[in-house]
This record gives sequence, structure tokens and C-alpha cells, in this order.
Amino acid sequence: MKPLAYRMRPKNLNEVVGQQHLIGPGKIIRRMVEARLLSSMILYGPPGIGKTSIASAIAGSTKYAFRKLNAATDGKKQLQQVAAEGKMSGTVVLLLDEIHRLDKTKQDFLLPLLESGQIILIGATTENPYISISPAIRSRCQIFELKPLSATDAAQAIDRALADEENGLGKYNVELTDDARALLIEKGNGDLRSTLNSLELAVLSTKQELKDKSQDDSKIVITQKEMADSIQMKTQNFDASGDSHYDLVSAFQKSIRGSDTDAALHYLARLIESGDLISICRRLAVIAYEDIGLANPPAAEHAIMAIQAAQMVGLPEARIPLANAVIELALSAKSNSAISAIDAALTDVRSKKNDPIPANLKDAHYAGAKKLGHGVNYLYPHDYANDWIAQQYLPDNLRHASYFAPKGNSKIEARYKAIYQKLKQMQADNLD
Repeated sequence: MKPLAYRMRPKNLNEVVGQQHLIGPGKIIRRMVEARLLSSMILYGPPGIGKTSIASAIAGSTKYAFRKLNAATDGKKQLQQVAAEGKMSGTVVLLLDEIHRLDKTKQDFLLPLLESGQIILIGATTENPYISISPAIRSRCQIFELKPLSATDAAQAIDRALADEENGLGKYNVELTDDARALLIEKGNGDLRSTLNSLELAVLSTKQELKDKSQDDSKIVITQKEMADSIQMKTQNFDASGDSHYDLVSAFQKSIRGSDTDAALHYLARLIESGDLISICRRLAVIAYEDIGLANPPAAEHAIMAIQAAQMVGLPEARIPLANAVIELALSAKSNSAISAIDAALTDVRSKKNDPIPANLKDAHYAGAKKLGHGVNYLYPHDYANDWIAQQYLPDNLRHASYFAPKGNSKIEARYKAIYQKLKQMQADNLD
């Protein structure tokens, strides 16, 4: 039997979970489908958030033939078979997974087929297409970024799978306790494929356990314990609202922020025991830049390297690089000047009128820009002493704004502070 995530794959756009900025009413992909004006596209974002689902739904909504290949493992022969099918039927939708690994031979074969519309390519990648995909392919595709799924999106997909008797788990009469649902959603971390397949494992394994014990399996109740056993995660007192988990993560961050190494290691150990490597890595990256930041940039860099190592080796070995990072961050000088600066800038953007960008800063790389005054009188800093020249960069209504308030708690940040204040003063002396 195929996995639950595969069986629940949407047949039309209305069944897609999340990504409403692309497939919601009046949004770009829905408009393309409804107008039957499909063009090739590249969908990028983390695994399990709907790239294949959207491709499948597009094909189902348009009634085009749908084929799926992998750029890394499928060769030119498979592409030729899809091309032949497209020639026969008029159009075929091809989902090409890992499109960033498309080699030149396959690329050269595809390009004319995309031009003619014989193949509508939907490339899927977890990599940034502006960096990882060749300009020739990129120029023939629209690029859409998919957003991580919310807890609400995951809950919607779970409910749909539990209710669907044909493709889902509806025939098993399953009930999830609130804490089991919370644990499943949190562990899934927005990866719907993982979430649904974990749900199916929990249901089928619990059903088998009831049979083995000769207990009534006409109704299957999945508790937090069964869910944790099925997804191999210790619960650490997860509750329906997720408060216990967030309390633990909060204590972890606050201990590092407060420079209490032993408390930080204690809460790291509790998170490790829960098996929640995803939350540890995500929170540690935030801490490195929110709480240490400019006071010690090398420590933040070391934390990211430790996170990458932890993700590469997995638990239990991941505890070693994580411990290194936690100890260094806890003992490091601290500064929140960067997050304070960006939040101050965001406050202005959200609460004040956005004046036009100064004309000399506007893009001038096209015919007619000069007539519009765009880029005229721009002073190229590298043409001047010390690669600096006073000129206005901020919009008129914010020309005197100052967002960065460095504390100077370390030699590094003290140096940044001195440079920042000197440049602000020189700017003011020359422009005011």
C-alpha cells in the first residue's frame, strides 16, 4: 500500500493545504489554471510543504497528463518518453524534482520543448533557484517561493486524512487526543509528508497492538504515548497548547542570554532527550544572532557550523557540537543591538509614510532611466578617498533616522560603534 501522504495528494487546487499566497482565490497560480494559461514554473522551499502537491493539483485541475521525474536520477531517455507523450497529447505537465541538479545534456533537450509548450515544466527544489539553477532554464520559468506550513495547515491536513475513507484513515475510526495531535504537529515542523506518514504509522501500529492484545479495535484512540512511540520521540510533557515545549525552549534561550552555562546545558539535555533536534537547531540559530550578535560574530558563526554538524550526524552524536556551541554562546559577550535596530526600522516602515527612494539611488540599468532622472548624480563611493563620499541614502522623511544603537559590550562591537558614530557625524556635517 502506498504511504498516506501519497494517497492524500490533492487532485485539484482546492485540496491543497497552505500556500494560499499562490493558489488562493485570485492568486497567481489559480489564475493561470482558471485561465488555462499555464507556463513553466519553479517551486522552491523546504521539503514536504507542497511542491509536489501543487504540481499534482495543477495537472488534475487542467486534466493534463502528469509525470514526475528526478533531475538527478532520471536520464535523457525518461525525458524523451515524456516528450513523446506531450507530442501525442499536446501538452504534458512534468514535475522535475531536484531541478537544481539538471545537467547540461538534459537542459539542452528540455529547452525547445519548454519554448513550444509541449512540456509544461514544474521544477521543484529546496535550493535558491536564483543561485542554483541555470539562467537558461530560469528565464523560461516563473519562480514561486513556497512558505512553511503553519500548525493550522497541518491540523487541516490531519483532519482531512482522518475523515477520508477512500484514500485516508477514515475507515479506522481514529480519534487523536489533543496532546497527541500537538506532538504530531510540532514534530512534523511544517513537513506535511512526514506528518501524515507518522500519523499513519501511529494508527496502524496501535491497531495491530490492540489486535495482538485481543482488545476491541473498532475505535482507535491515539494518545500522546502512542504518538511519541510511533515517531520515536520522548514527549517532555507536551500538552495540547504546546506550552510545555515552548516553556522549555524559552528557558533554554534565557539561560544562554543570562550567561548561565549549567542551566543552558540542563535545558539542552532535556531537549536532546525529547529527540527534538529540529527545535534545538532552530532556536540555537536564533540565539546566536539575537542575543550574542555583534558582540561576538565569530561565536555566532561557530554556532551555525555546530548546527550544520549536528544535522549531518544526527542524534545522539549531535549532542557534541551542540554542547560546544551552547557553552561558547553562554560564556560570550552579549548584544541585542542588531535585532533592536531592525525592529526600529520595521516600526518606521509600518507606521510612517514611505517616501520615494532618492532618485540618484534608483536603478539605471535600462534604456530611458536617465530621462527619468534615475541614477543621475549618484556618487560612486569607490571613486573617492577611503571608498566613502557623503550623499543621502534614506528617503527625505527619514533622512535623520538612526536605528543602530550599539552597546559596545565587547571590543568588536565597540569598534563597530565608533565607526558608526563617526560615519553618521561625517554624513551630517556634509549634508545638513
